[in-house]
Amino acid sequence: MQPLDQLLSRIKWDKAFGDGAFEIGYYDRVAARIVRHPLTDLLFEPTGKDSFLLMDEEGVYQRIPLHRVREVYRNGELIWQRPDPAKRDRKTIPEK
Repeated sequence: MQPLDQLLSRIKWDKAFGDGAFEIGYYDRVAARIVRHPLTDLLFEPTGKDSFLLMDEEGVYQRIPLHRVREVYRNGELIWQRPDPAKRDRKTIPEK
């Protein structure tokens, strides 16, 4: 799987690929669900490579860490998804 930062860079710099309607789905801890927003609603600061800003309903910018991004959609189609840590097979440590 392609790392998220590389995908975001491709969207920004690859004109042919970036010509689409992109949405980011991130895990909202308060709502306890994945929330989708158009990529155009997000603000990426030049120095903030590990987060983005999103304006809430009250007009206040909230910083969202990139590790909470779970999905990326292009023209309504899921093109990237972070594995769900709760569903990963975990190696068990044998009991002594």
